[in-house]
Amino acid sequence: MKTYYVYILKCADGTYYTDFTSNLDAKLESHKAGKRKDTYTFERRPVHLVFESEFTVPALAIAAKRKINRWSRDKKEALINGEFQKLMQVS
Repeated sequence: MKTYYVYILKCADGTYYTDFTSNLDAKLESHKAGKRKDTYTFERRPVHLVFESEFTVPALAIAAKRKINRWSRDKKEALINGEFQKLMQVS
């Protein structure tokens, strides 16, 4: 069974980048090495993995990524920090 990951990177400028992949190690290496100049993270390196979640259904991973992208910084940080009570309270 294939595994899909939703992940959040913290960029050098303090912003967060959220995406999904089926090969987390390769994707992280690509971000860290700056292999693609047209990506959000290229000019914001170094980047650090601050959150990851596994899925077995790609559609669920994509839906989670889209949902997290709409969240405020405070809500993303609650997720990253495992503050699930705060996650429910923050918009």
